[in-house]
Amino acid sequence: MSGELGVLNALDVAKTQLYHFTTIVIAGMGFFTDAYDLFCISLVTKLLGRIYYTEPNPTRPGTLPPSAQSAVTGVALVGTLAGQLFFGWLGDKLGRKKVYGLTLILMVVCSVASGLSFGSSPKSVMATLCFFRFWLGFGIGGDYPLSATIMSEYANKKTRGAFIAAVFAMQGFGILGGGIVALTVASIFDHKYKVPTFEENPAASLLVPQFDYVWRLILMFGALPAALTYYWRMKMPETARYTALVAKNAKQAAADMSKVLQVELEVEEEKVEKMTSDKRNSYGLFSKQFAARHGLALFGTCSTWFLLDIAFYSQNLFQKDIFSAIGWIPPAKEMNAIHEVYKIARAQTLIALCSTVPGYWFTVAFIDHMGRFAIQMMGFFFMTVFMFALAIPYDHWSKEENRIGFVVIYSLTFFFANFGPNATTFVVPAEIFPARLRSTCHGISAAAGKAGAIVGAFGFLYAAQSKDPTKTDKGYPTGIGIKNSLIMLGVINFVGMLCTLLVPESKGKSLEELSGENEGEGAEATEQEGSRV
Repeated sequence: MSGELGVLNALDVAKTQLYHFTTIVIAGMGFFTDAYDLFCISLVTKLLGRIYYTEPNPTRPGTLPPSAQSAVTGVALVGTLAGQLFFGWLGDKLGRKKVYGLTLILMVVCSVASGLSFGSSPKSVMATLCFFRFWLGFGIGGDYPLSATIMSEYANKKTRGAFIAAVFAMQGFGILGGGIVALTVASIFDHKYKVPTFEENPAASLLVPQFDYVWRLILMFGALPAALTYYWRMKMPETARYTALVAKNAKQAAADMSKVLQVELEVEEEKVEKMTSDKRNSYGLFSKQFAARHGLALFGTCSTWFLLDIAFYSQNLFQKDIFSAIGWIPPAKEMNAIHEVYKIARAQTLIALCSTVPGYWFTVAFIDHMGRFAIQMMGFFFMTVFMFALAIPYDHWSKEENRIGFVVIYSLTFFFANFGPNATTFVVPAEIFPARLRSTCHGISAAAGKAGAIVGAFGFLYAAQSKDPTKTDKGYPTGIGIKNSLIMLGVINFVGMLCTLLVPESKGKSLEELSGENEGEGAEATEQEGSRV
């Protein structure tokens, strides 16, 4: 196209090179840490309840009261939502690189601080844990828009979807890593301190002084992968799209990308000036022009991510409750505290290994062939089908001889979440919006997702409680039960299919073509795609 910058065209048509894989690893390790930190809390909440809320002469192991369970599980998600909005906006104002290291430092410091949560009473320990996990989430939130935007702006248009999806796929390894670390720590402590089950000796099954280290070590390990990549994040040059189209520095953009691509690039100051001064490319986020060009698409990316995360986080954070309900994890009284951590971690690791991780990498393999739209629609469809397949004959699955079948179908919902909307909702917002608003719009879309995660985390916690008052967890009101909760998640996934119709296909097009930044070209195409319905 006539308005296209040479430096951006060079990135679009570049062959896959070492710097692509370096960027995937650098950005991806942040996502490894994100997933590890967000989901490892589900591995230790039962242990926290046993250590801090078991009463004297108990009849059953202690559990976190509803307020503490909600806070510990959800506070990081609230922090993530705030971080996505703030750092998404900041990434467009100050540049991707300047903000990128800050989010990582925050994640490292708060991962360690979470494990050092202090106090002499259960309330003070929970309060400091929640404080540090909020700020941990705040740093994690910044990683979403920045990693996605950096990867999309570095990638070539032929394999851009696979590269962005590969960054996000590191989440799968983060979830798997959390399970492996928990298994390892639990095994070490179990080998050293052989203690009876709760039924045999309630007090001895806790071994409070030593077992208190278990959850702290699991939480603190999340700092390690983030710390290892900090240096490399600081060495990355700013993306050419930000430098040229937002900072308006054609010379710096050409110099940076000449080093990255190892080719000589022309400095096109006049063309940069023309593109950035064009009034068609200067509208703001809250303008009528933005609403006309990108409003439907932004609603589409926000609504689909919101609906997906209600289902995805409900499933991930409460795997242990679902597995307990069908008897795959024994009743708490039949285990000691450390065995409970081990069995929960084993269940999560098996699900991650067999379905979650493969699902992410199927998306990486097929996204630039099938397209984003087809994968997202397919994922929502099969998630709906499998949720109903679990929910409607739920009484059948709860029988001991049918538990394997339940776990297989449950695993397939994870597979199609990840070979589906969990990956594509992350990819598309990094591609379809203008450079000066790209990080902000991705942050808004991601924050809508985390709002869904909060609904899922808090809503499912209460909704999944039994209808029978004698079978609810201590301190909880009766709910609608696991069966009806799964039906609700199936309906939510179906609505996600409908909202997918608003999301444009971005396969094979340059970022400037999608956003209409080539002297206003491409806007019409974007509008047509966005109004698919």
